[in-house]
Amino acid sequence: MPCSCAHRKMVRDLPKRIALVLAVLSASVASAQFKSANPAPQESRDQTPTFSVKVNLVRLLVSVRDQNGKLITDLNKSDFQITDTGTPQQITLFERNTSVPLSVAVLIDTSGSTLIDLRYEVQSVQRFIGSLLKSGNPSDAFELFSFNWRTNLELDFSRNKSRAERALRALHGEGGTSLYDAIFLASDTLGTREGRHVMIIVTDGGDTTSLKKYEDALVAAQQADAVLYPIVVIPVRTDAGRNTGGEHALTTLAASTGGRVFNPQGFEQLDAAFDDILLELRTQYLLGFYPKDVREQPKLFHPVRVTVQNPQLKVNARTGYYEP
Repeated sequence: MPCSCAHRKMVRDLPKRIALVLAVLSASVASAQFKSANPAPQESRDQTPTFSVKVNLVRLLVSVRDQNGKLITDLNKSDFQITDTGTPQQITLFERNTSVPLSVAVLIDTSGSTLIDLRYEVQSVQRFIGSLLKSGNPSDAFELFSFNWRTNLELDFSRNKSRAERALRALHGEGGTSLYDAIFLASDTLGTREGRHVMIIVTDGGDTTSLKKYEDALVAAQQADAVLYPIVVIPVRTDAGRNTGGEHALTTLAASTGGRVFNPQGFEQLDAAFDDILLELRTQYLLGFYPKDVREQPKLFHPVRVTVQNPQLKVNARTGYYEP
């Protein structure tokens, strides 16, 4: 019987159809082999569990002086004792004359009351920056804030002395004094930096226009692990021209963070105050411990006390820390 045209065409195309089927099958087999060799990640019931461990190293910058105010720089780890909430702690980190990089925030009061004498402060700050950059760790850096009724970041963290001089020369006095706002904002910038955090505040009195309160400034400085060194310049000698309440607040802020306040008698002693701060920064002890047998709670404040065996020596260290 003669074949139809359709039948003849089917027979003629049969090899092509067979080849196509074989190609599809080959691709499927190859795909299956590939997936078998590299299985997609799947949840497994017997997967090894992961554990997280809380590590909270508390670091303390410590300065020690004798009865005459002379820095003591040769103490050993065994000379120090630390308590956290009254519980003795083991010192696991100890460095004498630490060279850990410094981040220094310099805050300059540019309120109206500083208008006449601001240039003396600016000149002393310039000399301090030069000394800071001349020695120490090459990673040391500074930033500049000015504050009156508002706070301005004049220069972000830098080692550029020329830029600092230009920013300082442009300052002028006006308005009130937002000291606590300035401390709060400077603490925020210091908190993200590696190494040691220091805040130097040049002012002639207390706060008058801040939105933040004393407690806000103190907590911010503690959380940023910043050591405060206020330099209180009082051009007016009589008590009537002084803000004694503001001076007391600065003294307490300094003591609570491990720093101390300076009261230069006139602008000619400003340089001496800056030199004393720089010497202390170059001779600090760095102590660290992992809190043990103390209550753990986020944002909880832990009072800390650092002492030495010799009761005649005075220890400066921050009074506590906040849990993350």
